[in-house]
Amino acid sequence: MSLQMRPVYWLGAFIPIALALRLAHAAPSLIFATSAAGIVPTAALMGEATEQLAARAGPGIGGLVNVTFGNAPELIIAIFALADGLQEVVKASIVGSVVGNALLVLGAAMLAGGWRHARQTFDRTAAQAQSGMLLVTVVALVLPAVLQLTRHGSLPSVGGVRHVFEPDLEHVSLLVALVLIATYLAGLVFSLRTHRDLFNPAQPGDDATSAWSLRRSVGTLAIAGVAVAVMSELLVGSIEQASRDIGVSQFFVGAFVVAVVGNAAEHYVAVLAATKDKMDLAVNIAVGSSAQIGLFVAPILVLLSFLLGPSPMALVFNGYELAALLSAALIVPVLVSDGESTWFEGFQLIALYTILGIVFYYA
Repeated sequence: MSLQMRPVYWLGAFIPIALALRLAHAAPSLIFATSAAGIVPTAALMGEATEQLAARAGPGIGGLVNVTFGNAPELIIAIFALADGLQEVVKASIVGSVVGNALLVLGAAMLAGGWRHARQTFDRTAAQAQSGMLLVTVVALVLPAVLQLTRHGSLPSVGGVRHVFEPDLEHVSLLVALVLIATYLAGLVFSLRTHRDLFNPAQPGDDATSAWSLRRSVGTLAIAGVAVAVMSELLVGSIEQASRDIGVSQFFVGAFVVAVVGNAAEHYVAVLAATKDKMDLAVNIAVGSSAQIGLFVAPILVLLSFLLGPSPMALVFNGYELAALLSAALIVPVLVSDGESTWFEGFQLIALYTILGIVFYYA
């Protein structure tokens, strides 16, 4: 698909606007809004360049390229927040990405696809494998908080203030991160090698000759990566003041605004695939990306926190975040277990996501 055919690229006009506002020392809320809008087209461009590069590399290497760069925008945003010491914003964005993909993206895909098709089907084995990975991810992310509570310790607050934990809890988080990365690598072997036919089914009409050249793909990916980094720096640099100006907590901004912006490209692709009755692809994107956030992005951020920021980041989430993670892990396996979807199931997922948003806002 050419760049001119995707309306999302019109948002690229916000990139120079955000830069101009930053140079003019404009209100942080304006810088935050324009940089958030500017991230969307750069993330979409990075996603398209990744897809084109994957098309040239073949299904094995192509799949590895997709999963490696698929979550790059939210990882870049989180790295800048981590360097600024905004650990609670980082953890909120992790939860927001997991829940957003599992509830909002999957729900929107089921709703949009089900509105055109009375009943859509997808491979139940692949969907259960993905939802199983999601469940394992959520349990792993919840357990450090259980350890903290059993020691009669307190969970982090929602005010954005960094919580100080015992050093051994940081070590526990490091070990959990290493296990999650090992699980992620095992998942790659499962989905890209031993059971590749489940996750990379041949699509009729696919034309490998339409792929971009290798030079164009790599060049576009590099340019998009730099643009995402620049917009992310502007976004993170304005979070604290902007959240105060518009009257919302950094907690809500990290969990919903930053998470949705970072995943905007995947949202678009999943919903578009569902409208074309390609629910296997839509479910793979939504549930698979949700699991990948917990299995890859979160552990990488824990490892980087030992090098960036004021102190290592412990994987201990507050009560609202724990409730959101558990609700997503419980409802998604139930809805995908039969290998079928309807628009009403999508509506239910979006309704739950909306309720979580209301609770997070008032928290």
